Amino acid sequence: MEPLGSLLGCSAAVAMGVLVFSAYKLGVLYQLFHKTETNSPRHGGESVAAVLRAHGVKYVFTLVGGHISPILVACEKVGIRVVDTRHEATAVFAADAVARLSGTVGVAAVTAGPGLTNTVTAVKNAQMAESPLLLIGGAAGTLLQGRGALQDIDQMSLFKPLCKFCASIRTIREIVPTVRKALAVAQSGTPGPVFIEFPIDTLYAFHLVSKEFGVKNPPKGLMGKVVSWYLNNHLMNVFAGAWETRDVSPLPVDIPQATDHQVQKCIELVSRAKKPVILLGSQATLPPTPADDIRKTLEDLGIPCFLGGMSRGLLGKDSPIHIRQNRRDALKEADVVLLAGTVCDFRLSYGSVLNRRSKIIAINRDRTQLLKNSDMFWKPTVAIQGDAGSFLVRLSKGLKGHRCPEEWPQRLKAGDVTKENVNRAKAEEKTEHHLNPLKVLHRVDELMAEDSIIVADGGDFVGSAAYIMRPRGPMRWLDPGAFGTLGVGGGFALGAKLCRPESEVWIVYGDGSLGYSVAEFDTFTRHKTPVICVVGNDACWSQISREQVPILGSNVACGLAFTDYHVVADGYGGKGYLVRREDEDRLSDIIREAQRETQEGKATLLNVLIGKTNFREGSISV
Repeated sequence: MEPLGSLLGCSAAVAMGVLVFSAYKLGVLYQLFHKTETNSPRHGGESVAAVLRAHGVKYVFTLVGGHISPILVACEKVGIRVVDTRHEATAVFAADAVARLSGTVGVAAVTAGPGLTNTVTAVKNAQMAESPLLLIGGAAGTLLQGRGALQDIDQMSLFKPLCKFCASIRTIREIVPTVRKALAVAQSGTPGPVFIEFPIDTLYAFHLVSKEFGVKNPPKGLMGKVVSWYLNNHLMNVFAGAWETRDVSPLPVDIPQATDHQVQKCIELVSRAKKPVILLGSQATLPPTPADDIRKTLEDLGIPCFLGGMSRGLLGKDSPIHIRQNRRDALKEADVVLLAGTVCDFRLSYGSVLNRRSKIIAINRDRTQLLKNSDMFWKPTVAIQGDAGSFLVRLSKGLKGHRCPEEWPQRLKAGDVTKENVNRAKAEEKTEHHLNPLKVLHRVDELMAEDSIIVADGGDFVGSAAYIMRPRGPMRWLDPGAFGTLGVGGGFALGAKLCRPESEVWIVYGDGSLGYSVAEFDTFTRHKTPVICVVGNDACWSQISREQVPILGSNVACGLAFTDYHVVADGYGGKGYLVRREDEDRLSDIIREAQRETQEGKATLLNVLIGKTNFREGSISV
């Protein structure tokens, strides 16, 4: 009898455990101690807005949908500006730009299903560009997911490979802690996008949700009672404890730092260098170190610098240590190379351009990026998983009084001048048809305001602009980054103009890439964000055609038309200009007129018909 008693006791304990666990999972235990306020008019969107406001979020970009309406309305009520775009990808690109320029998390909110799938490219771009971004998505009700509801798909599986953190809200009480965590994760370590989906029943008020999801005609019998209890309990659990006071303040952000030993080792290497070079990537501009502090640090070191990504413009327009040309030759001669947030991917020929005799110091927040291709083409002398900006400041302090031998940057700068004179001469050559694109870009560079922000969106024309146009200061150049995404222009410019309303914002478009976001001229008009677009219109996907025609003997799918894009801009409430060869003598006057129109509140577009040059022969397109 004793073993039977033990067995029965064990079974009872297991049964009790299952019962308690079930009560916990169904929220029954939580509801015993936390009230469900069935008469409250409040909704989950208010919780989202409260956390965003506490984190200093000023803008939410969106394309509206019923799944997310409560979030948008609540944000507007607490003073967060809601900016609606004409495509969901643009909303994410705009949030990306805000994240880069403001040092906070950019926020985009889109509706369920196709609203979210439309953002995939933009979210992947943010991941590869290491931009801290929160994507908010609507979703089918918690009990309807997987049951064929409108726009219901497995959204979590879609975004888990793209985001550092993904969460699906199941009850309103989860909203505050989940959004706080997501915002901290987005900024910690290597910054990147995070995603939270909000089922519709977690966002609307109780009386609306109960009307939609409550039991209307319960089936009879025992099963009917069980189903009715389950549905009612589920509804009560979604709202249990929803409006209790919770901390909405920001959580700590974790930023990896170099150790003192690593910094000291680098001080010793740099102090002995005769021909050091620094390659800065976008990571060097990330918080917490202000861009102006990094600029002063680099000027104190006196080491020649090549700037890429968001670090373009960090040293101003005419710095004696900013080298823009002949990077491959400089790297062959360099005895110490400092990769500050720069990755050995295709942009550095996977590391093969680095001299194997050089001492290489690599610093990057992401370990994978830090060591990319080091198993094949290059080896770091010192590899540091840490923040590039703060590392440079500590390195400079340790080298106080030491400067790079001046003849080295002077020689590299002389090479810069020689190459740029050649480019200027090429800009004066007549093309067979239309205007010389290099001349157009030089003229824009000469006339744009000192506070201008340049947004790069295109292939061939934008590739030329990267050599010719000079950002005047830190955080004044925006390009997609390593993913090479077309279509960023409208969103990036929108975010930039909102962050820096006093600045001229220029979009440099190829005529191909313009097609992705020309509809955002409507957004610029409605939201009073006047920007200037210069479109290099050669009626061709030239970056592809340049290689496809000689290699494969056909221009198939590369040809476009000399479309009247200036008329499209007019139709969306902007001001368009057609610029042809016969307008060459008036080019400066037309640019100045476009600038005046922008100052008076109209987005403008210069549709510049350009010819072909051999300036970028051999450039990368695959």
